[in-house]
Amino acid sequence: MRLNCFKFLVLFFLPFSMQSQTLDTLVDVGGYKMHFKIMKGEGTPILFDAGAGNDGSVWDNILEKIHTVTGTTLITYDRSGFGQSELNPNLTNDSDFGILNGIKELEIGLSMLGFDNEIILVPHSYGGFYTTLYASRHPNKVKYVVRIDANLIGVYTDDVLKIMEEEDTPPKTPETLGIYYLVKNYPETVKVLRKIDFPKNVPAIDIISPINRGYPDKYWTLIKKVHKDFVNTASNRVEIIAEGSGHYIFMDNPGLIINAIIKAYSE
Repeated sequence: MRLNCFKFLVLFFLPFSMQSQTLDTLVDVGGYKMHFKIMKGEGTPILFDAGAGNDGSVWDNILEKIHTVTGTTLITYDRSGFGQSELNPNLTNDSDFGILNGIKELEIGLSMLGFDNEIILVPHSYGGFYTTLYASRHPNKVKYVVRIDANLIGVYTDDVLKIMEEEDTPPKTPETLGIYYLVKNYPETVKVLRKIDFPKNVPAIDIISPINRGYPDKYWTLIKKVHKDFVNTASNRVEIIAEGSGHYIFMDNPGLIINAIIKAYSE
């Protein structure tokens, strides 16, 4: 189903003066720490997963309004090597810092915080890989996914993978280790995700930007097709075209994203 105009109930007339109780914490996930920020509430928690190169702070502009309406717990975090999250000092090889390690760190952190049961996921961009992997490992716990221009593995063809494998990685410095490991392991991440199917029992809203960010026409056509195929695979998936918004839809059109998340939570 394609919706160009998001017709869900607009909730912005509500007063947003309520200040949430926020826990800003470092969680020990095995001798090193990951940074989580939690707006406490009641109900199924919502976990936000940022794109490549971003940390959890990228979501700050929409959290308070979502919390005011839903009253539920909202969770953001920094993947290891980003923001305030540390890298595992016991790992030595570049390949050790791939997405399988990252998802285990997330699972440990959520478990330590008591959020290892039912959950709603909101990924942006590269975060789509994380939520696909998480949902495949916990298909009965993930109750909804609101995808924001989020990665789908079908876009990463053999030709794309070959180009990625030939590209230079960012410099390996103490300040850039997070993005270095992400880029260095990206081809292997693609190979891992090719073996993973998004669970058909998990409902999803797939929100995409219609603005081509400089891709060749052939590749842009593929991107749009892959997203449409994802939605058409199951009846519990909806496609929304965020007209006028670029890749960071939650910044360009926060109302669209806030209402989508509220809709998912209400269902």
